[in-house]
Amino acid sequence: MDITTIFGLIMGMSAVIISFLMEGGHLGSLLQAPAMLLVIFGTLGAATVTTSFSQLKELPKLGRIILFERKHNPQELIDLIYELSQKSRKNGLLSLEKELDNINDVFMKKAIQLAIDGFETNKIREILEIEMSYIEERHKKGAAFFQKLGGFSPTLGIIGTVLGLIHALSNMGSSESMAKSIAAAFIATLWGVGLANLIYLPIADKLKVKHQDEALYLEIISEGVISLAMGDNPRVIRMKLLSFLLPDKRTVEDL
Repeated sequence: MDITTIFGLIMGMSAVIISFLMEGGHLGSLLQAPAMLLVIFGTLGAATVTTSFSQLKELPKLGRIILFERKHNPQELIDLIYELSQKSRKNGLLSLEKELDNINDVFMKKAIQLAIDGFETNKIREILEIEMSYIEERHKKGAAFFQKLGGFSPTLGIIGTVLGLIHALSNMGSSESMAKSIAAAFIATLWGVGLANLIYLPIADKLKVKHQDEALYLEIISEGVISLAMGDNPRVIRMKLLSFLLPDKRTVEDL
């Protein structure tokens, strides 16, 4: 599980609820079915118009990416590429074919296979860059979808509040009942703004951060395999790849 995502969502929503209760509010007054229906499903409907059915089918996968953390350890990756470069320098590129079964990362396996097959380094770079750009575009679409949710949600909340005020003003009875109706009308705005700023927009930013981590990982693989295919000295490859990492992210022996 991605602890920071879960903890952040819980802390943000808890802060709003606890502050509301401390001011004397009642939790039941926030659970207004009409407001929730309009804001949640209205927002999803508006965002659905802007996307395709194939992208909607990817939402469960996005949910797994958001809630579960994929471990990217650049230092371990650099160590692995360094070991492969040593074997390649000693026994030739074809000897790496035996190592493919031990590599779980699909992108890295593809990159090494291109090197083994004897592709020119500029062709390897071109193919890997196309693959990386496709991955980036796919990630951007996921983040953009949640950004759209964050943009539509407050607007739908305002629409819900306007509808509630229209209903309250068209049924003017006692001042007490009218005050309750007006207060209930603003619940829609609360839901719209709250969902946007506590859930949708933070998730969009989290997806961007996760893409940056994966982009660094793919960049290290790309540069490492290309250097390996060029026959660079393993130590040179290691030093080049370590330049992708901040000094505090490197092991003591690499400093």
